[in-house]
Amino acid sequence: MINTIFDSYGAPILIGLFIILFIVETKFQLRKRVQKRWKRVLINFIVSIPAFVLLRLLFIPAMIWLAVKNQQWHFGLNYLYDLQIWIEAIIVFVLLDYSNYIWHILLHKLPFMWRFHLVHHTDLDLDITTAFRFHFGEMIGSILFRGAALILIGASPAIVLIYEIAFEAATQFHHSNTKLPFRLEKALNTLIVTPRMHGIHHSMVKKETDSNYSIIFSFWDRIHKTVRLNIHQQEIVTGVPAYADEKELTIGNLLKLPFKAVRKWKEGDRPNDGNYNRLRN
Repeated sequence: MINTIFDSYGAPILIGLFIILFIVETKFQLRKRVQKRWKRVLINFIVSIPAFVLLRLLFIPAMIWLAVKNQQWHFGLNYLYDLQIWIEAIIVFVLLDYSNYIWHILLHKLPFMWRFHLVHHTDLDLDITTAFRFHFGEMIGSILFRGAALILIGASPAIVLIYEIAFEAATQFHHSNTKLPFRLEKALNTLIVTPRMHGIHHSMVKKETDSNYSIIFSFWDRIHKTVRLNIHQQEIVTGVPAYADEKELTIGNLLKLPFKAVRKWKEGDRPNDGNYNRLRN
């Protein structure tokens, strides 16, 4: 099933999407870059290699093994009702996304997990390569939470794989530095996370970083009042204040970062940011 769905269909889709977004964000840039692009591409991809390996060889097999076993256990919400298959699939897909909204918040709020997620947020630019800049330790930690979530939801193996492909595609899209027509992005943002929305989450202003946790569907942030949209993109300074020295952000230091003392977040709040629920250009 992994070979059929993820390798044969998912991987080509994700590779194709990466190429398209990489080209589009080159021509239509949303935020001005502060670093040399190809140097960051090299750093981000090398840092991502262990996480990529674990995604394919550990994370996905573990999730599918649990989902297959759970078909024998019949545990979870999806086994409490009998609906048409497509309705059950939609419910499971949406709940899997909600579980990842919660997981993203935990990555920020649990000090131990923040150590690993910090690697992702120290990027001083934000583009599609940031979508791969995750420490392998975060991938290992996600197995426990996301595995428990899929059992509680009662997700089937096929939906787990389909959601994972959608998850990776959404992550590429909202991390990209793509400048979409503003009206189009506002329309899209009523349902899904967009580059402008997620760009705010990568701000050096703490209250902006502590917002916009959604992965695919943007309405989780609106429901839980963690949405913050009224920020001009050119006002955003990307990264973490205590790790703003580009010379420190080497491949070796990023891989070792979770195992060092975490520096305190030091910055001032952005004044007068107004209505949080209106996307700004």
